[in-house]
Amino acid sequence: MHLIAVSINHRTADVALREKVAFKDDAIRSANVDLFETKSILENVILSTCNRTEVYAVADQIHTGRYYIQRFLARSFGFDVEDIKEMTEVKVGDDAVNHLLHVTSGLDSVVLGETQILGQIRDAFLLAQEEDTTGTIFNHLFKQAITFAKKAHNETDIADNAVSVSYAAVELSKKVFGKIDNKQALIIGAGDMSELSLLNLIGSGVTDITVVNRTLSKAQKLAMKHHVKFESMESLPKLLANVDIVISSTSSDEYIVTNDMMRSISTERKSDSLVLIDIAVPRDIEPNINTVQDVFNYDVDDLKGLVDANLRERQIAANDIMQRIPGEIVAHNEWVSMLGVVPVIRALREKAMNIQEDTMNSIDRKLPALSERERKIISKHTKSIINQMLKDPIKQAKELSNDRNSNEKLELFQNIFDIEAEQAYEPKKRRSEVPTSQILSFE
Repeated sequence: MHLIAVSINHRTADVALREKVAFKDDAIRSANVDLFETKSILENVILSTCNRTEVYAVADQIHTGRYYIQRFLARSFGFDVEDIKEMTEVKVGDDAVNHLLHVTSGLDSVVLGETQILGQIRDAFLLAQEEDTTGTIFNHLFKQAITFAKKAHNETDIADNAVSVSYAAVELSKKVFGKIDNKQALIIGAGDMSELSLLNLIGSGVTDITVVNRTLSKAQKLAMKHHVKFESMESLPKLLANVDIVISSTSSDEYIVTNDMMRSISTERKSDSLVLIDIAVPRDIEPNINTVQDVFNYDVDDLKGLVDANLRERQIAANDIMQRIPGEIVAHNEWVSMLGVVPVIRALREKAMNIQEDTMNSIDRKLPALSERERKIISKHTKSIINQMLKDPIKQAKELSNDRNSNEKLELFQNIFDIEAEQAYEPKKRRSEVPTSQILSFE
């Protein structure tokens, strides 16, 4: 039984390649089942996001497991296996557990400490559970990883400081206004950065948002996608007279918002303050515009300074989380090692309690006149004798879990006490191995 993590991520493949090896949402379910039916794979979870496609698997052999996972990815996306090998990282055993904990905590993300990946891991795990491709190992490990990441986010500042320019733009608005959920916002531009800024505004509770763009159809498309308003670029002066927050990101070679424009609408403005945030290169907003009273003008260099400072804070928190990970790996290994011991201890206790029950039945036959109170006292004391007799053997069995020759010693332990324990880890039956009469229960 071996843990394997095969990862295609932002370090191993550029965005053009990552786009070609991403599972569509409606394909993940069947992909999990297909992989589970593959030779050597005992359990599996597939994660597919915009920045990574990963397969986590429990396999009966490392080399065959790794090969069949890479072959599965190659077949799924129309690549040669050798091409997939070049773009994948493969982690095994403790390294695979370490990788999962890093990913779930946001330590392996493009944006350090981002929390979206935690929900994506959780969803991937639950989906795999629904498709019955997880078992004893992953049902425990993924819950452990999710719990660890939640605790890490709650106990550190890993996700508290803005480290993307679009997010920093919104956070800067909060520094000026405090709460911004009651403010009016204007997005100039309809590209990726504009959409990210829009999403961050929505995430901060802003509901009154308008998108403008030189191409009206693009403004309309972005606005309708996120259920906000849109206007033509000709409406810009009118909008500037009413809004509180402006975030601009276009590819224009000329200033979109000028000093003259701001002066012309200064008497029309209803709000006390206006925050102008320019995340375009070249700039969209004229540099000296902040000379106008109550107008705060920030450009991408201002935001970069904020992002760099916040990134340093996140790195401190990340170092704290990384120091906790080795303890989680140890805890996982201890849990796995106990898998072989628990059935043995259970079998020993069952045999002892059966002996106690047989003894009480014999006493009932030979001393039928015993009162209920007397019978309870005898039963309690015989159970106490058993518990005291089992204390040391159970302790010894637990210690065997960390022994290099634990399998052989646990077998000897079972022979000494004449017990037969269940198999420590029994892989699930593949659907193809289940009798036809039972297959319907899976669907």
